[in-house]
Amino acid sequence: MSKEVLAVVEIMSNEKGVDRGIIFEAIEAALATATRKSHGDELDARVEINRHTGDYTTYQRWEVIEDDVQIEENPYWYIRMMDAVEEDPNIEVGQFIEQEIESIEFGRIGAQTAKQVILQKVREAERKKVVEEYSKRVGEIITGQVKRVDRGDVVLDLGDNVDAIIPRSELINREVFKMGDRVRGYVQEVEFRPRGPQITMSRACKEMLIELFKIEVPEIGDDLIDIMSAARDVGLRAKVAVRANDPRLDPIGACVGMRGGRVQAVTNELNGERIDIVLWSPEDAQFVINAMAPAEVTSIMVDEDKHSMDLAVADDQLSQAIGKAGQNIRLASELTGWTLNVMTQTDMSAKHDNESKVQLALFMTALDIDEELAEVLVAEGFTTLEEVAYVPAAEMLDIDGFDEDIVQELKDRAKDALLTQAIAKEEKLAMAEPAEDLLALDGMTDDMAKTLASKGIVTQEDLAELGTDELIEIIAMSEEAAGELILKARAPWFE
Repeated sequence: MSKEVLAVVEIMSNEKGVDRGIIFEAIEAALATATRKSHGDELDARVEINRHTGDYTTYQRWEVIEDDVQIEENPYWYIRMMDAVEEDPNIEVGQFIEQEIESIEFGRIGAQTAKQVILQKVREAERKKVVEEYSKRVGEIITGQVKRVDRGDVVLDLGDNVDAIIPRSELINREVFKMGDRVRGYVQEVEFRPRGPQITMSRACKEMLIELFKIEVPEIGDDLIDIMSAARDVGLRAKVAVRANDPRLDPIGACVGMRGGRVQAVTNELNGERIDIVLWSPEDAQFVINAMAPAEVTSIMVDEDKHSMDLAVADDQLSQAIGKAGQNIRLASELTGWTLNVMTQTDMSAKHDNESKVQLALFMTALDIDEELAEVLVAEGFTTLEEVAYVPAAEMLDIDGFDEDIVQELKDRAKDALLTQAIAKEEKLAMAEPAEDLLALDGMTDDMAKTLASKGIVTQEDLAELGTDELIEIIAMSEEAAGELILKARAPWFE
C-alpha cells in the first residue's frame, strides 16, 4: 500500500505540477472521508501519511466541547470536557482526543471519493499558483487571445488554462473584438475566488498609456526620462507629462520618436487615441501653460488657497483652449492636479477689475483708509485683512512710501477689524435657531440642537457632514452615541 501511495503522489505531482505535500494532504483527506463513510459517519477520522515511506495511520478523534453545549448532529464526533480531562488533564476546548484505529486499504477506498478530493485539492493548488504568479504581474501589460465576449466583457485566454477579463467599462470606445483576436491589457487586480482566480485587466486606465510608453521608449526604461503624470479621455485624446533626467536629452522628441513612430505605435494600440506629449515643469504655472497646448496662455492668476488658476487666452483661441466638450481644459486639469478656469483676456481683465474693486472697498471700509492707500495694498498683492494683519512688518516696509508708523497703524486696524468681525459672527451664531429637521431628528434634544446651532450646525444636513470626533468636541457624548446620531442625520443620503 505504501508503494502505491508514493506512486500516486509522484504521478499526480508531475502531471499537475503541484507540490507533493498538497497531494499527500489530498490523499489523507480522501482516506479520512472513506473511513468515515465505511463507519456510517458515526466517527470522525484523521489519517496521517509518512511522507518518506508512504505508510499511513488512522485515528478516530473526538473534538472537546463545553459540558453544557447541545449536540445536534454527529454526536459521536464530540466529547465533553468532563470526560476529556480523564484522558488528558491538560486538554482544552476545541482540541481533539485521538485513538488509533485500523486503517482501510488504500486500494479498496471509494475510488470516486479519493479522486474527487484529490482533484479538488489539485485544482485549489493550481488556482493559488495562478494567483501567486499573476499577482506579481499586477501593473504589467500582458497579451491574451479572445476566448469569448460575454455581454460586452471580453474574456481572454492567457494560456495554461488561465483566463482574464476586461470589463466593458475598461474597454476603449468603439472597440470591437472577435474570437481569436490577440489583445493587450493592463493587469489591474488578481483575486482568489471559489470558482477560480479572477484576473481583471483594463485598456481604459491611464496606467495602460504609461506602460505602453515604457515599452515603446527605451529611455523611460533606462530612467533617462520620467513620466510624471497622464490623463485620458479614453479613445479620443490623452496628455502625458514627461521630464528628462539628462539635460542633453529632449524628452518630448524621444517620446514622439523619429517621424512620430513611437507615439504613433501607442496611438495605434489605443484605437487611434490622439496623444499630446507635454513638458513637465517644477513651476506649477509653467506646467499648466505647457499642459494647455496647443492653446497659448497669455496671462495666469494663481489662487493657492483654492488650488485653482485662472487662465487667459486670446479671444480667437478660447474654443481651442476649452476643447471639444471641454476636453482640453479637463485633461490639462487632470494632468496638473489644478482646478483650471479658462477665459478670454478681456474677461480676465474684467474679473480682475471686479475683484480689485471688492478688495478696495474692503480695505477702505475695514481699515478706514482712502482709495489711494487701498490701491497700493491691492497693487502689492494684499487680498485679505489677515494678510495685512499678520504679514511680517519687514515685507510691508519694502513698499514705497511706507514707514514703521504707517505699517503698525495698518496692522492694528486690520487686527481690530478682524476682532470686530469675529465678535459679530459669534453674536450671530449665538442667536441662531436650529432648523425643524434638526430638532425632529431621532435622539436630538432641544439643548443639543441649540448648542449645535450656536456652532453653525443649524440643519440636519450640517450635522450629517460632521465627523464623530467633531461632534464630540461640541457635545459631551460617547463615540458610539455620536456615530449613531450622525448616521441618522445621513439617512436621507442613502434613500
